[in-house]
Amino acid sequence: MNKKCLGCGVELQDENITKEGYTTSMENDICKRCFRLKNYGEYQTVTKSNEEYEKILKEIAKMKELVIYVVDILNIEDDLNEIKKILPNNLILVINKRDVIPRSVKDEKIVHYFKERYPDFNDIIIISSNKNYNIDYLLKRIKFYQTSKNVYVVGHTNAGKSTLINKLIKNYSDKTQELTISPLPSTTLNTITIEINDHLTLIDTPGLVDGDSLTNYIDDKMLRKLNPQKEIKPKTYQLKKGQSIIIEDLFRLDYIEGERNSFTLYLSNHLKVKRIITARHNDLHNLYKTSYDLQFNKDLVIKGMGFIKITNRGKIDVYMDQKVKTFLRDNLI
Repeated sequence: MNKKCLGCGVELQDENITKEGYTTSMENDICKRCFRLKNYGEYQTVTKSNEEYEKILKEIAKMKELVIYVVDILNIEDDLNEIKKILPNNLILVINKRDVIPRSVKDEKIVHYFKERYPDFNDIIIISSNKNYNIDYLLKRIKFYQTSKNVYVVGHTNAGKSTLINKLIKNYSDKTQELTISPLPSTTLNTITIEINDHLTLIDTPGLVDGDSLTNYIDDKMLRKLNPQKEIKPKTYQLKKGQSIIIEDLFRLDYIEGERNSFTLYLSNHLKVKRIITARHNDLHNLYKTSYDLQFNKDLVIKGMGFIKITNRGKIDVYMDQKVKTFLRDNLI
């Protein structure tokens, strides 16, 4: 039987240093890539297409076993029902990274928001893998919905799947295996099987890559800045027509039309934000422009960065890299 890396799940090999799975010795348990990442924080990008990942998901669909779908609370997809088109299995929606959202926001409010819009999930649970929050409750619900001892863990890159599994290993298993964790995409390269106990085996899968996420188009330094490590302190700007918000050198929002309006930013505390007079600055106007006619109580989601809560009607122009998706949804908070 071919040996697999305990960090990322890829098949180990000691013949070609340029290919995934390379290790200096077949006696090692992890590949060189995972070793360098774990011990030195170095990351080597390995590109896989979503077609390859979707093949894995289609195989999971045939198993008819429980699936945990992990999402990042700051980077929720515009349509979570897309996963149901591939996976008809029992599905628990796990909303991860609760610790970055202000504690003043009630869990019940967030869960109700998603249950109202996505009633087809068997359950919706909010957790923080980093803070070990609600993990016991998640395990109880896993036991309730299991159809066998195997439970699959899926989600987009950087949603926190591997962090969650490592927490489950630490809490409920005597295993020493640990998955490779990184804030960078494409860390888990193949399926990894982890036996937690006699009644539960978790199967981690590669993350689906968000081709329209900002995380794919910035350097490592900015990526680490983009990912909040602690509770966000929302910044609220009262804008009048003719004022703008600029975030780093990545994003610009011009308030084109409407009464005085409230814009609350839910994103990493490390990102620099400034308010300007629109007509006096042309910064970032060379980026791709998208115009939105706002109704009351909408969020503007910036894929990979976070979201902006907007309360009143109005018109905005958004400037962003053309490859990065933005969209509107009802206020989450």
